[in-house]
Amino acid sequence: MSSATADESTVTRSLPIIGRLESPLTTYYLLLGTTVTLVVFGLVMVFSASSVEALLDDQASYAVFVRQLLFAVAGGVAALVALRLGVRWWKRLSFLVLGVAIVLQAAVFSPLGVEVNGNLNWLALGPLQVQPSELAKLGLVLVGALIFANKGPRVASFSHVVLPYVLPVTAVVLALVLAGHDLGTGLVILCIVAAVLAVAGASMSLFVAGTLLGALGVAAMVLTSGNRMSRITNWLSPACQSDPDGYCGQSVHGMYALADGGWWGVGLGASKEKWAWLSEAHNDFIFAIIGEELGLPGTLLILVLFGVLAWACYRLVSRTQDRYVRIASAGIMAWLLGQAIINIGAVIGLFPVVGVPLPLVSSGGSSLVTTLFALGILLSFARNEPGCRALLDARPSMIKRSLAVLPSRSPRRRSR
Repeated sequence: MSSATADESTVTRSLPIIGRLESPLTTYYLLLGTTVTLVVFGLVMVFSASSVEALLDDQASYAVFVRQLLFAVAGGVAALVALRLGVRWWKRLSFLVLGVAIVLQAAVFSPLGVEVNGNLNWLALGPLQVQPSELAKLGLVLVGALIFANKGPRVASFSHVVLPYVLPVTAVVLALVLAGHDLGTGLVILCIVAAVLAVAGASMSLFVAGTLLGALGVAAMVLTSGNRMSRITNWLSPACQSDPDGYCGQSVHGMYALADGGWWGVGLGASKEKWAWLSEAHNDFIFAIIGEELGLPGTLLILVLFGVLAWACYRLVSRTQDRYVRIASAGIMAWLLGQAIINIGAVIGLFPVVGVPLPLVSSGGSSLVTTLFALGILLSFARNEPGCRALLDARPSMIKRSLAVLPSRSPRRRSR
């Protein structure tokens, strides 16, 4: 053995963790592990945060939890289906996903549409209420990846970006969402489009123009709506932010929850703010309940998990050679992280409250099922990394691993 080979083997033995992180399986298991952990953690916190409100509504204390658990199972099935489909299938289904989303989003303006908290963004389908804009986010990601996957250097051209994607696709979806007064979802869509264009290789001038147009659009939405304008002005008003019974009561009680939690929290299930003080405690403001009951460790755990999820997505974006996979992965990453930042920022007072749930953690069936479906697509992409599929196929099944720990039966000796 040469000295160079010996040195390399010594370094590999001394850094086993680094060696494992370079495994083709790392991205796959990081995505899978963080997804499962966030979903389980979210179910626990939804049960804790919703129990009081369910009792006040003459329901069982676990009613919201059971509903969220059923949505988690449905989302898990959707993720499993997405995992089994290859990249070729997702290229074929991209426009179908977006088309279905646009039809459903337009249907919210029919008699089937349901207005919730001032947002006409829900659709009543029998006993269920679905939010089509969640599927529209995924459709924008997949179609953007498909359009720009084969353009190459032409992406730098203004016409090759605006005409096929920005105007006919993004503008239609964004107009339908904003027509329902859902500014929070509109901001998340802007994050998705920005990530898709950035990874696709759009020019800086297009970004500057898009940023200016986006800022003007948001300003117009705020100025033309008394509700949104009051949210902004009250968010900037110190007097409103100090009045727990006023217009800013939700934000103030969210801060109270974080303050009461302190370093170590008041204990799981022991929140005071969920006793009808903090509205949407199990939904948009579940991060405040996490901080109140589990303290700083609970909130840091959420931040770390989303950080690991971001790292796994970045690994997928940087390691793949398929432009479709790279752009779609970046779009999904921007969707989940952008939404998490907007939600947490609103809870801690950095942003005004715009009604965006915390992905995988907040209560809500449409958000949970669609997010798990999108993460199933990411797992499908990670599974197709070079060497990953072979390693996964080579691993024994769960039954074989379970039987392997059982003691082997020694052969009987024949008596003479």
